[in-house]
Amino acid sequence: MAPVLFLLTLFGALCSLAQPMTREEKHRLRNQVVEMFDHAYQNYMDHAYPADELMPLTCRGRVRGLEPSRGDIDDALGKFSLTLIDTLDTLVLLNKTTEFEAAVRRVLSDVRLDNDIVVSVFETNIRVLGGLLGGHSMAMMLKEGGQHMQWYQDELLHMAKDLGVRLLPAFNTSSGLPYPRVNLKYGVRGPETRTGTETDTCTACAGTIILEFAALSRFTGDPVFEAHARRALDFLWEKRQRNSNLVGTTINIHSGEWVRRDSGVGAGIDSYYEYLLKAYILLGDDLFLQRFNIHYASIMKYISQPPLLLDVHIHKPLLPARTWMDSLLAFFPGLQVLKGDIRPAIETHEMLYQVTKKHNFLPEAFTTDFRVHWAQHPLRPEFAESTYFLYKATGDPYYLEAGRTILDNLNRFARVPCGFAAMKDVRTGSHEDRMDSFFLAEMFKYLFLLFAEADDLPFDVEDYVFTTEAHLLPLSLSTAPHSSSIPSNRTVLLSEEELDDSNFDWTCPNTRLLFPDPAFPRNLREPIRSAVDKSCPRPAPYREPGMGRPPLRAQDFMANNPEHLELLRRMGVSLIHLKDGRVQLVQHATQAVSAVAAEDGVRFMQEMMELSSQQQKEQLPPRAIQIVSHPFFGRVVLTAGPAQFGTDLSKSSTGVRGFVTVAEPYSGCTEITNAEYIQGHIALLQRGQCMFAEKARHIQKAGAIGGIVIDDNEGSSSDTAPLFQMAGDGRNTDDVTLPLLFLFHKEGNILLEALKEYREVEVLLSDKARDRGVDVQEAEENCLTEATTPTSFEPVGQSQMSTVASDKSAPEEVSPSEEEVSPVDEDTSPAEEGSPLKEDVSPAESEALKEDRDSEKREEPEADIDSSSQSVDELLADWREDLEAFQQMEKDEL
Repeated sequence: MAPVLFLLTLFGALCSLAQPMTREEKHRLRNQVVEMFDHAYQNYMDHAYPADELMPLTCRGRVRGLEPSRGDIDDALGKFSLTLIDTLDTLVLLNKTTEFEAAVRRVLSDVRLDNDIVVSVFETNIRVLGGLLGGHSMAMMLKEGGQHMQWYQDELLHMAKDLGVRLLPAFNTSSGLPYPRVNLKYGVRGPETRTGTETDTCTACAGTIILEFAALSRFTGDPVFEAHARRALDFLWEKRQRNSNLVGTTINIHSGEWVRRDSGVGAGIDSYYEYLLKAYILLGDDLFLQRFNIHYASIMKYISQPPLLLDVHIHKPLLPARTWMDSLLAFFPGLQVLKGDIRPAIETHEMLYQVTKKHNFLPEAFTTDFRVHWAQHPLRPEFAESTYFLYKATGDPYYLEAGRTILDNLNRFARVPCGFAAMKDVRTGSHEDRMDSFFLAEMFKYLFLLFAEADDLPFDVEDYVFTTEAHLLPLSLSTAPHSSSIPSNRTVLLSEEELDDSNFDWTCPNTRLLFPDPAFPRNLREPIRSAVDKSCPRPAPYREPGMGRPPLRAQDFMANNPEHLELLRRMGVSLIHLKDGRVQLVQHATQAVSAVAAEDGVRFMQEMMELSSQQQKEQLPPRAIQIVSHPFFGRVVLTAGPAQFGTDLSKSSTGVRGFVTVAEPYSGCTEITNAEYIQGHIALLQRGQCMFAEKARHIQKAGAIGGIVIDDNEGSSSDTAPLFQMAGDGRNTDDVTLPLLFLFHKEGNILLEALKEYREVEVLLSDKARDRGVDVQEAEENCLTEATTPTSFEPVGQSQMSTVASDKSAPEEVSPSEEEVSPVDEDTSPAEEGSPLKEDVSPAESEALKEDRDSEKREEPEADIDSSSQSVDELLADWREDLEAFQQMEKDEL
């Protein structure tokens, strides 16, 4: 069997190894790009101009008001020959200087910008203003060359300034965020404008202004445009979620409240991040790089789950906001190349490439198991953009082949007699009668650059930055006079921690060759291919010897068992590890080693879904871990996840109380070696390497009275992640008779730090926090008599974590009402008897009552706090920063 496996491995390696593309073949593909551009551009000029866009199926122009409304999509159309303006700098890049000069003359003579029409501020900025500025940059470059455009006297720049002035009324808001729409003739005020009543805008809509507006200011010397764009960016930065450092998708332009709190790198946010980095590149302002790096660290921590990029909630960044991705995120690998972070760029791009080969184009949205979610494809260029940047960074001819795939699919499936038509459904190959202007502005630029040699280009593209619409702005603008005339609009100051240089990667964006060894990107791509159908041919299916044995059953599966993982591979089931510790299973029958194995894989997936569904139906409420020893005395309560096996703490009036001890081995996956210390104690374990029930059995055998499993996913916390519930191992777990609870990493660290500082830490495992009885108060008083001051922890009212003082004022979710107090807890202090807490008291009121009572009971000043407990206090303080926003999110979303 070994020789066969060796041959298969060698065959796969040869299949995936990209052979260098000859210079002749690159030239052929470059010329093909030019021919395709000519086909699209000439059909627009012949059948659509001066309309904004071409309708390639009916061979006519799309004029707003004459065609049925398509909703917001039509806001890009302003009766200003959109496609022509958007294509100006593409003509120059493709060495069509004569056509460019003719196009500029047409724009100057035919295009009007004072139409009584409502347009999108965002689309008009990136397509029209960006197109005019890109055209002006090219005209100046050609004029300086001495052969072309000698008649040019900044006419396109004058038009750009006229348009910029017409967009400025949209920024007349208290926040500085622009209205999403503006009337080119009347602005945003008054009934004649038919706009100005909107309250919300997308983050990208408000945050994708700075490149065009700053360029306009520096070209013209008028600082007002750059000032408005900076103010909008400052406001978005100020409104970021401070705990996660992420931004939402939609924001209220007046109040600054987040309307949609989901966060990703795709639609609604994408170019906001892009423009922070590119603003630093173009303008040289370190502030933009600082902000980008802070955002980027959070993106990689919460959103990036290589090779996936999944939206999350800004207040609970470990909670996925959706199970699908949109195609606009395909730009992100290209941005990561500019950032200098190549590895995740390669991984995500490979996933996108496999999806492209599966469906011919990237669907407008697709699920995490790579099925079509939204089937449209409007000929978006983002995947081609990332392909170009990755080729520049790696020099790997694999990306030339990816570019060839894009070209072939466009010609095979999208090309029609009058241009190229968008795909209405990538599954059926049906067309839509649209050819957006960005197809000419972006797609052909990136494909031409991918296949062109340096001597094919009329200028050095390294001297320019690409806007989000791929318009070219010269880097020389960074030296243009500006600082003295632009008023300060930075209303947000970075904290000392955020300004610490160690938090930032001061990398120079680089699109040149970074990795001369093609094996580097190839080695990163190989594992990704199993996530989507492989494109290489396989040997004919065969029946594996021994397949008659019983197949792997879902209830027996263990994610850390190498034999099980090998069986999954043979059944065509791939496993993806998510950042929250869960695993996702994806099955593709075509990847199975045989038809029989594929059937077993389908059966396994069905069993796994049934098992998962059964476990979800058995959802249990959260449990509490209360630190009752000195100096905590029950004030610190950690929210814990329950187990579906072992002692049911909800049926215990007293809970389980004992001292905690770290088990050895910490994983608890083999026999406990420090059983003499574990006996009679509550064992601390680390998540991972084996099933939870297996850990429980090992500590139970060692004599433990309970167990606490601490998450190994650094940074996880109950205030940012949904409740975690430990499932059994599919077998009978009646033999487990002790309670097992789960703590996220942040809460577990509280417990471990306390153990490190005080050596002996006693906790109470229960279904909800218990009030401190007289015995605990007496113990506290005894400690005070011995001149030992308890640590002062400010109570925090929070739905998933609370600290409890001597009264019953914690939130109702974790604190019993007076009627529910067990006999053990009925002893109350005089303060409690004098002011019982009613069930209808709000958490805020509860906090006030709690603080009042604590102040009556504590006579020691805060300065007397035991210094040895400060690290624990700081860990607890981390939870307080975002309490108000978190509670609001709970109300609005959960």
